[in-house]
Amino acid sequence: MGIATIIQWFPSFLLVFIRLTTFFVTVPFFSSRNIPSIAKIGLAFFLTLITFSAIEIKPIDFDSTFFTLILKEVVIGLSLGLIGMIILYAIQIAGSFIDMQMGLAMASVIDPQTGVNTPIIGQFKYILAILFLLSVNAHHILIQGVIESYKIVPIEQLGLNLSTGKPLHVLSEAFYHMFLSAFLIAAPLVASLFLIDVALGIVSKTVPQLNIFVVGVPIKLFAGFLILFLVLPGYFFFLRKLFQSLFESMQALLKAMGVT
Repeated sequence: MGIATIIQWFPSFLLVFIRLTTFFVTVPFFSSRNIPSIAKIGLAFFLTLITFSAIEIKPIDFDSTFFTLILKEVVIGLSLGLIGMIILYAIQIAGSFIDMQMGLAMASVIDPQTGVNTPIIGQFKYILAILFLLSVNAHHILIQGVIESYKIVPIEQLGLNLSTGKPLHVLSEAFYHMFLSAFLIAAPLVASLFLIDVALGIVSKTVPQLNIFVVGVPIKLFAGFLILFLVLPGYFFFLRKLFQSLFESMQALLKAMGVT
């Protein structure tokens, strides 16, 4: 490969590399702070080489529109990763609901992936979700999806289809699924613990001598962890639906931003 050929294909290579790099900055698991930045850049570089061999990429010239193309690739990469994070944040929101009912709202841990405080149960469920994602090779589907995105929104496409409002509609749907998923994940525990609160309230009225504040906290903790253990198999079944919604939202966002 001569110098002239390298110069000819370098702008296209750079655009593909930018979309992949920005995607790994925000997408679940790959955006973790535990993964070194050099590893993310190296993975994006080798995936760029694979993309050139798997998908027909057209050569791009350095001209006045090239920086517009760079901005477009950054927006696409960040949007795809962001919509994935929005949907998976449902797990930590559900954990906040559960912690509040179990009496663990004051306790939190540092999430090593984001560096912020997160609820204990939410962090536990999020770790299980990431492990499940890796066990079913969903991260391969994420990588395949971003590579396939060059067929839907090619690098030579100058602008994004934002005038119709379809991308905004897809993002609003993702927010809707986030809160709905959080409610469905937390519903079994929250409903059960609410019934325990009602029972404790009845006991406190019928047996005033019993210090319900001393007895109630360990009862709710024990019942909460017991119910959490019982509903855990259903949680993994729900995760499959959640990941499916994630992939569908990413595909819908790409189609909304592509040329119609």
